[in-house]
Amino acid sequence: MFHNIIQVIPTNEYKVYIYFDDGKIVCYDVTPLLNKKVFEPLNDKTFFMEACTILNDTLAWDITGNRDVSKCIDIDPEMLYELDHIKEEIA
Repeated sequence: MFHNIIQVIPTNEYKVYIYFDDGKIVCYDVTPLLNKKVFEPLNDKTFFMEACTILNDTLAWDITGNRDVSKCIDIDPEMLYELDHIKEEIA
């Protein structure tokens, strides 16, 4: 069963809180990806924070700012859903 992501909230520590439509919340740590070429734009913390969004029904970063789903960096939503459920730590 596919669960929709309804909200993403990036943090200054290169983590993103991801909220699913069934109430599950996960925290995805992006730091292991920062040294990979495709994720290079995320090293700019301002870009990481401001471009973080939902595109292609998953966590993504809008490269062009035009919400073009073919020009984004996105993360597999099934992998995200498999992360451990957490208690929300931000408020």
